[in-house]
Amino acid sequence: MSSTFSLDPGADQLAVRDWLHGFAADVIRPAAAEWDEREETPWPVIQEAAKLGIYSLDFYAQQYFDPSGVGIPIAMEELFWGDAGIGLSIVGTTLAAVAVLANGTDEQIGTWTPQMFGTPDDVKVAAFCSSEPDAGSDVGALRTRAVYDQARDEWVLNGTKTWATNGGIAAVHVVVASVDPALGTRGHASFVVPPGTPGLSQGQKFKKHGIRASHTAEVVLDGVRVPGSCLLGGKEKLDERLARAREGVRKGGGNAAMATFEASRPAVGAQAIGIARAAYEVALDYARTREQFGRPIIDNQGVAFQLADMRTRIDAARLLVWRASWMAVNNQPFTAAEGSMSKLYAGETAKFVTAQAMQILGGNGFTREYPVERMHRDSAIYSIFEGTSEIQRLVIARAISGVPIR
Repeated sequence: MSSTFSLDPGADQLAVRDWLHGFAADVIRPAAAEWDEREETPWPVIQEAAKLGIYSLDFYAQQYFDPSGVGIPIAMEELFWGDAGIGLSIVGTTLAAVAVLANGTDEQIGTWTPQMFGTPDDVKVAAFCSSEPDAGSDVGALRTRAVYDQARDEWVLNGTKTWATNGGIAAVHVVVASVDPALGTRGHASFVVPPGTPGLSQGQKFKKHGIRASHTAEVVLDGVRVPGSCLLGGKEKLDERLARAREGVRKGGGNAAMATFEASRPAVGAQAIGIARAAYEVALDYARTREQFGRPIIDNQGVAFQLADMRTRIDAARLLVWRASWMAVNNQPFTAAEGSMSKLYAGETAKFVTAQAMQILGGNGFTREYPVERMHRDSAIYSIFEGTSEIQRLVIARAISGVPIR
């Protein structure tokens, strides 16, 4: 039974919000500049989050299955209000977990998702590996192959993945591969690569413009062998889906990577809102206290109107994200690509708001003495990863028109 959509979070959601806000203010923010400069995974912060129960399967499961639909958006917004790079290091594992939840059997979910997080004394991370050097927005160009070895009931994976959050340092990798290239995206499947599997290695680690505390790297798969049980959903389900695809029947069974992205897009939008809100608050405080020509700059209509636009867009983006999140939790179909709408608008809002915040701070906003410079860099990725803004518009246009627009 679905819950009624509400813009008034209940007591439980508000308690979680305040708890996470305190963690973000007291633990994440004081460490943000250091780990941004180091461009390294903030393991001490992740471990602190694990000890408090924030970095855990139980916590994210509670938020994910919250019938209000706003559990995950609230959590994401508060953590990323603290800092986007550290926030992504804390929540990056959830993308791999969502891949297993979206495509796996109950047994696979129970086996692999706990191993993705480890324990508070021995934290682990997980990686979702979909993009490739020649297959980003064009998922159909994916070249990583998975070939079934029937004699040994094993799948053999070969290929190179790129832009993988936690790639190479993860305990568990979830890899999207082609099992039948002739079928394009309908010939894809997802596989779990267990910890310590021979043949998987980290390639290039990327030095990024923003979210620098989050590890992003290539993952090289060279003759990686995984048991048949590591095919998410199982071989019987895959064979049925491939048979339908070969017959030209589209009903049932979707693309493995797209199932993951559709489930995660509103959450990514919430991350962007957290960045935007943080930058807006810095700019608002600055405008109230910074004086020029004998008065606070917020007294100037030009600055006040900028802040008004910033706040309006943040609130509008949050409404779109909450709507999409509620729809997803309550199994309401995205008939107008509402998930993509939320990610598109929130990502563009983060870029807009952080740029306006830098403008309000003037020269100070361009320095690392103030956090808006970092927030501006962090926001740039939100019109790129998990579907560029152009791809989101394409998805929305197809949904509302019913035409296969290219």
